[in-house]
Amino acid sequence: MSVLPTRHRTTVVRGHEIAYREAGPADAPVLLLLHGFPTSSHMFRDLIPPLAENYRLIAPDHLGFGRSAAPSATETDYTFAELAALTSEFTETLGLDRFALYLQDYGAPIGLRLALAHPERITAIVSQNGNAYEEGLGAEAWAPVLALIGNRTPETEAPVRAIRSLDGIRWQYETGVPAEYRDLLSPDAWQHDAALMARAGQDEIQLDLIADYGSNFALYPAFQEYFRTSRAPLLAVWGEGDEIFVPAGAEAFRRDLPDAEVHLLPTGHFALETHAPAIASLIDDFLRRRVQG
Repeated sequence: MSVLPTRHRTTVVRGHEIAYREAGPADAPVLLLLHGFPTSSHMFRDLIPPLAENYRLIAPDHLGFGRSAAPSATETDYTFAELAALTSEFTETLGLDRFALYLQDYGAPIGLRLALAHPERITAIVSQNGNAYEEGLGAEAWAPVLALIGNRTPETEAPVRAIRSLDGIRWQYETGVPAEYRDLLSPDAWQHDAALMARAGQDEIQLDLIADYGSNFALYPAFQEYFRTSRAPLLAVWGEGDEIFVPAGAEAFRRDLPDAEVHLLPTGHFALETHAPAIASLIDDFLRRRVQG
């Protein structure tokens, strides 16, 4: 099997430069890859090559992340509604009218807002530790975030700031990964994320987004109703050791989508770091059976 190259491109949406990775034939079925916090399209670097022969893979960096523009929080509203609207316009700029979604962490509420607004565009959903249920929230990991959402003060901001420190980011990569897979984790990943998170302006950007996360909780009933009414084919591939979005969040999809396919993998929040080949195989098999026919 030949490996098609990944191209690193940019486009302009609402006056903002949005960076994205793209690979695969222009006429192939599209898979839109939406990353989470605190990373970027960099998280898909090992997933894109094995899928690129048969799919058109497009992975944008959200505004404020990766190589995309990061205007200050005084210039731009950093909310999930705004990121979802930008993502929708990004797909329109690229002429994408039908695509499957890959959702991870922040990518889940961004992509699901897009699905609510344009259900006709969504062919399938792959959720990799991308949550849409209250039971998917890990109690200990979410405690400081919920405190911030409930009352944003200097005191509630302080522990949340630690989440985007080098140690906080490394914790997200390593936690829940069994010893036999630890040496598959590349330190480059969390060092890359930490360097970008340390840029000027990121403190305000990330605090604004985390403080807005409660707006996603308010949409959980709408997301779940979308699942029930759309019957969208859904594959959940979940790191079962994730303490941020726990496995109950993966199992919950079956409540609204009885035909959802759920696979719990022996890894953590960033499952692609250790299980990219397995996840690529699961996605290819799923899309061939459930979407392409």
